[in-house]
Amino acid sequence: MRTLKLHFPEQALPTVESFLKQTKEARVFRRAQAVRDVVKGHRLQTVSDSLHFTYSALRKWVYRFAHEGTAGLVDRPRPGRPPKVTCALEQHLNRLVDQDPLEHGSLYSQWSCRELAQQTGVQLGRESVRGVLKKTR
Repeated sequence: MRTLKLHFPEQALPTVESFLKQTKEARVFRRAQAVRDVVKGHRLQTVSDSLHFTYSALRKWVYRFAHEGTAGLVDRPRPGRPPKVTCALEQHLNRLVDQDPLEHGSLYSQWSCRELAQQTGVQLGRESVRGVLKKTR
């Protein structure tokens, strides 16, 4: 194992401490905790063992923090297709469910997932609509 040859500025510890108070994501919080311990002077191996990080992962997060600051601890965007169901679409579906289907030209007095999907104007499957409704209801 090579020794870590990074020198953190004086403001590194207060920066991580304030970031810990602000962050809401558990994964980012754990990373910030680990980096805080390293900034305090603990050895990487000790911190990785106590917080159950692999040594290489912790080393990566410490280097990112040293070079990018707290922005280096946040997840980077991942490739892939963006989700069809956006927040605005979820809100629209939830408003639509509370309305009478007959007012929207339906033949039935209760919504079906298929009819709700058609009302959105976005090509959605029944399971996507069901997932949104299950999450909020």
